[in-house]
Amino acid sequence: MDDNEVKKELASKQYTGDEIKVLKGLEPVRERPGMYIGSTGIEGLHHLVYEVVDNSIDEAMAGYCDRIVVTLENSPIGEICSVEDNGRGIPVDIHATEGKSSLEVVLTQLHAGGKFDENAYKVSGGLHGVGVSCVNALSDWMEVTVRRPPNMYRQVYHRGIPEKPVEIIGSADTTGTTVRFTPDFSIMEKNNFSYDTLLARFRELSYLNKGITIELVDKRGEEEKKEVLHAEGGLSSFVKYLNEYKNTLFDPISFEGNRVIEKENKEVSVEVALQYNDKYDEKIYTFVNNINTREGGTHLVGFRTALSRCINNQLKKSQKYMKKYPDTLEASDIAEGLTAIISVKIPEPQFEGQTKMKLGNSAVRGIVDSLVYEKLTNYFDEFPENIDKLLDKVTSAAIGRIAARKARENIRKKNDVGGLPGKLADCSEKDPAKCEVFIVEGDSAGGTAKQGRDSRFQAILPLWGKMLNVEKAQEAKVLNNDKLHPVIQTIGAGITRYNEGMSDENDDSKEEKTFDLSKVRYHKVIIMADADVDGSHIRTLLLTFFFRYMKPLIEAGYVYFAMPPLYKLTIGKKVFYAYQEEEKRKIIDEYANGDESKVLAQRYKGLGEMEKEELWETTMNPETRIIGQVHLSDAEEADRVFSMLMGEDVEPRREFIEKNANYVSVLDI
Repeated sequence: MDDNEVKKELASKQYTGDEIKVLKGLEPVRERPGMYIGSTGIEGLHHLVYEVVDNSIDEAMAGYCDRIVVTLENSPIGEICSVEDNGRGIPVDIHATEGKSSLEVVLTQLHAGGKFDENAYKVSGGLHGVGVSCVNALSDWMEVTVRRPPNMYRQVYHRGIPEKPVEIIGSADTTGTTVRFTPDFSIMEKNNFSYDTLLARFRELSYLNKGITIELVDKRGEEEKKEVLHAEGGLSSFVKYLNEYKNTLFDPISFEGNRVIEKENKEVSVEVALQYNDKYDEKIYTFVNNINTREGGTHLVGFRTALSRCINNQLKKSQKYMKKYPDTLEASDIAEGLTAIISVKIPEPQFEGQTKMKLGNSAVRGIVDSLVYEKLTNYFDEFPENIDKLLDKVTSAAIGRIAARKARENIRKKNDVGGLPGKLADCSEKDPAKCEVFIVEGDSAGGTAKQGRDSRFQAILPLWGKMLNVEKAQEAKVLNNDKLHPVIQTIGAGITRYNEGMSDENDDSKEEKTFDLSKVRYHKVIIMADADVDGSHIRTLLLTFFFRYMKPLIEAGYVYFAMPPLYKLTIGKKVFYAYQEEEKRKIIDEYANGDESKVLAQRYKGLGEMEKEELWETTMNPETRIIGQVHLSDAEEADRVFSMLMGEDVEPRREFIEKNANYVSVLDI
């Protein structure tokens, strides 16, 4: 190739203006949806709903709305989500510079809305002006109805493009906006709206906005589901709800106050509620303008700093507890048993990304710090009996932390040298993505499983006896439990600290957070227990342990339940397996004409009763087995349920059983 040919080839690869693509209107959202709503999966689907509801909440914070109704319904074009409020209604007048209805401007142009003008909204969750326009862009169909007396207005969109201009469809004597949409599944992953996920978010909003009523209606099933949320107690009620099934040290501490950022002349409103319980976990939820900042931010750092300084100062005043623990308390000590809500309202929040997971305003840290320290110090000076209860708990936590650290170091050493439990029958495959481990109840079932498995990719870990209920045990006791050591060693990733949420960059205890998902040795951890009451108990105890000490394992989708059959049915020369009573009945009806005398039925009370071939065929063979994956869609509700079912308080469990007894389909007594 001569020089001229080389020059021609280089010229053909030049980056020119022809390669510049200009995205107009809502095209950027459809081209790169993840930049605007985080993902196109189930989280992104619900984020669409939140964006619309947040607009209604902004109206409520401005004092113009007190009722929001969210409805889920089926239609010929797919599931429809409807959000109706009694706010002022989106403006419909002709926009001065755009020459079209303001409604159409808001819904078809990014960075357009009332959130940029403090005359319209002094405080809002919307920041970038892209929320509802993103929903429009990612909806196959959207209908917006606006009530602004004396008229009612309507406009319909298809994939962000208006069908026709805004039209008057009738009269109205009340104000408000109704947005109805169905997602565009040519972009979004095919999923259904989750009633429970939406309910959890709307429950938060009802607590964060005292006096507002949020109604969630699900019309998709045979029976309509409906929940009306209204909380006059605000954050104090929220904390009580989270601690409903836990024994608490004292009533919730709640306070609020306003501070001004002097350089910016902006007022920041801070509201806090906190309460301690006798458990070992910590729950802190932070919000900015009603947006759940799951990754925290400056408001959380300010709260942690103030709480730590306040309690350590109280400890220094107490000779009694200084004798018990003479050192400075760490953040994890103070976190034990803490439930707290921090809600900040700020005119111009600085979030990291459109999904608003973390607050970045530096001035907020000092504001929250000073307010929380002042209010808590005054509270404990006024109620010395409560600080006495709290100091007793946090100093015990500190002593327990030291014991747990030693136990954790032993676990780390065993993992570092590659030690595996003697009863583990490992597989030959080394790629974790291809490996699975069955945690099996009892040596008998474990022996059968070892004989029936495919040793190339299936490992077997037998357990014996009842496991520790970690919901009732302090961390050091959990780490020293001989029934749990084999599980920890087998999975190979260590365990996370119980109070994982409280440590920060200044907390030495963060080094104890040893769980490393990348070191998990099996990407399928399958709990295989008998199909009876004892088996259910084993599954529940193991799942409680995973939830409290290996939550990333569940979040990654690595935890499964094996589903062994209840019956082996022999009809003539044919063999069938039934996993439920109803399935057994159908098999008998179809292959024995309903005559049970023609059926040899074997009820499996334990896995050990199965032959190795039967166990492989029904429960272990990837081609024929049924396994259930454990999902963690609502951690807040899961935490409450685990506390209720596995905690020490009997009464809530009794009420749950009485309420749900009629739904039991199979009862093993």
